[in-house]
Formats: sequence, structure tokens, C-alpha cells
Amino acid sequence: MEEMKKGLEGVVALDTKISYIDGIQGILKYRGIKIEDLADLSYDAVSYLLINGKIPGEAELSEYSRMLKENRRINGKQIEVLKEFEFGTEALDGLRTAISCTAHFDEENNHHTPDANKNKSIRLVAKFPTIVAALHRASFGEKPIEPMDNLSHGANFLYMLSGKIPTELEAEAMEKDLILSAEHELNPSTFALRIAASTLSDLYSAVICGLCTLKGPLHGGARKGVMDMLDEIGSIENVRDYTLGKLENKEKIMGFGHRVYKTLDPRARIYKDVARALAEENGDTYWFDMAEEIEHILYHEFIEIRGKPIYPNVDFYSAVVYKYLDIPAELATSIFAMGRVSGWIAHCMEQYSDNRVIRPRAHTV
Repeated sequence: MEEMKKGLEGVVALDTKISYIDGIQGILKYRGIKIEDLADLSYDAVSYLLINGKIPGEAELSEYSRMLKENRRINGKQIEVLKEFEFGTEALDGLRTAISCTAHFDEENNHHTPDANKNKSIRLVAKFPTIVAALHRASFGEKPIEPMDNLSHGANFLYMLSGKIPTELEAEAMEKDLILSAEHELNPSTFALRIAASTLSDLYSAVICGLCTLKGPLHGGARKGVMDMLDEIGSIENVRDYTLGKLENKEKIMGFGHRVYKTLDPRARIYKDVARALAEENGDTYWFDMAEEIEHILYHEFIEIRGKPIYPNVDFYSAVVYKYLDIPAELATSIFAMGRVSGWIAHCMEQYSDNRVIRPRAHTV
């Protein structure tokens, strides 16, 4: 009988040129380039890299950014659909339906040529932030804010969310967030999406499959979980009792541990630096101090006492960044998807280019 690995842990399912992870050394690369080197680029450049396989030249980046800006807007019929949603605690429900609706307005939805898929990829990357911001405003009965073509991908999202032009640091923080969220090999949503693509389903359907998988609290939903946890703790004075109480009761502490990384997630290190910078610019280190105290306590408990390699993951300090950007917790997973859509599209394109339907077997027990 062949060995069955629960959760497919350690199973290699396919070859990819899109990303590389070394969970022991704490290395993440997109298309062979370390995440630390990519974090200082624009999101447009990283999106181009993931989808097209190379860092764009100046002219290529200018043209790609122009096309994204031209496709940021959504039409009146889409906005009317957004108003009909019942808004709960998780905006990703609305985003999932909105992307499905957007597919109906795309004349190339069921065209599967490489050119049609490239066109659809532009529209998806461009419209995700507009839809997320419009969903948030619709939940308060407010009209969506038109995109500004002179703002970067991240800065424009923050503007559409609040109506305020972000500071240079806030815009930089949002760009980095989208870059750090853009790709991570065969995570659950990407694997689910590649299964959908392997059936030769269309690009929109595959992305919606990714959204449905991302929603889970053990995947993209963990970021919202960290934000909720910080609110629940309430103050730095409560951190020790809360954290040790969770450990004593063998309860999960959101934002710690990873299936792949056995050392510090390289994205977490970058997020921590961004969170610190935002705290200093705001003149309020409340959220950062609370998070750092949680990290110190758990480092002592996990690493020094138990010898367990459990470190902050990508969700921990990204939640702190969102606190300083005044991003509501219910938007956290949808914003994750805003960044990840470029990686998802890259995986769809790779699957289409050398396809075999993904169909594993199961043991009968």
C-alpha cells in the first residue's frame, strides 16, 4: 500500500518556476529573486514579474502600469450589485460574488487564448482594489470613490477606501503589503486554483476558487484572526496573562507557526520593520508594543523553554500594519487577495501552458 500523507504534507505535486521556499533557512523567492530585494519595488513591477516571468524594463513597466490604471474602474451595474449584498463580518464573501459578477461583464471571459488570458489578468489585478474599497464603502451606504490615476496601486487603494491621500510612508507600506502577499508557492488557495485551472476552467473561475479557499481561518483568514486577538487583549498589561493562558489551555495563538517555515518567515521580518515605522510616524506605538511583547513571551516559551521552532508568520505583524493604516479587520482577507491575485494568475498561466488535469487518488478505509 502506498504511503498516505495527511494534509499532503511534504508531498511534491508539481514543478514551478514562479516561487521557491526554503523553510529551514527562511528563504522566499519570486522567479528566483529574494523577497527582501523585491519588497522595495513597486507592486506593478512585482505583478509583472510574476505573470510575465521577468523584471520589466522601464518601458515595459510604464506600459503595464498604464494598462492597470486604465482598467481600475468598475461600471454602474457592478456598483448596483455591490449595494445588494448583506454585509457581515467578512468582506471576502462580497469580493467572491463581485468577481463572479465581473466575469459576466468581460467579453473575453470564455476565450482561452493566451492574449485573452493576458487581457483578463490585467482587468483582475486592476479591479480587485476598486472592488474591495467599493464593498467597504457600500457597507456604510457610501458611494465608491473614483480611482486616481496618478497614485500607485497601493496608494490608490487607501485613497479609495477613505478619500484621503495617504502619506508617503502609508503608501509604501501598502505597496509592500501587496508585494509580500503576492505569491507563496503551493499554499492551499493556489493549489485549489491550479486544480480548477487543470480542468481548463476559465481564469475568473479559477481565481474564485482561490478566493473560496483563502477565506478559511487556517489560511488567509488568519490575518483577521490576529487583528481580532489584539483587540481582545486590549492592552499591553494583559498580554502575559492572555498569552500564557492560551498556552496552558493548549489553544492556538493566531499569527504564530507555519507548515513550511521552521524559522522566522522572511516576510514577517519586513512586516515588523514596516509596522515599527508606521508606529513611529503616528507617534503611537500601542499596537506595535503589544505585538512585540507577545513575540517576546512566545519566543521564550516556544524556543527557549520547549525548543519548538515556532515563530511569527506573515499574518502577525501584517495585522499590526493594518491597524496603523486604519484598515478594518473584516477587510484583511480581501486585501490579502488583492496582493495574491498576481501570483494566482501566474500559476493559472503556468498550469495552462503544460496542462494535465490534477486528479489524485484516495485510500479506501
